[in-house]
Amino acid sequence: MTEIITIKKEPIELFKIIKLAGWVSGGGEAKFIISDSLVHLNGEIETRKAKKVYNGDVVTFQEMSVTVKVEAETPDA
Repeated sequence: MTEIITIKKEPIELFKIIKLAGWVSGGGEAKFIISDSLVHLNGEIETRKAKKVYNGDVVTFQEMSVTVKVEAETPDA
């Protein structure tokens, strides 16, 4: 099952998505698991910690996945 992570603005760095997903306790741990080739971005192993992630991208770690969505801005009335 894939969860949705909603962000206000794109792009966002990969390590921040991992932290927002709650898979790690901090940014340093997120960077470690990325550099250890344990994270997939859109089905491919990704080792760049600051890789830019965009709307619709899927990030996977172990058996967990999240899809990134950009929060739609509401038009002013």
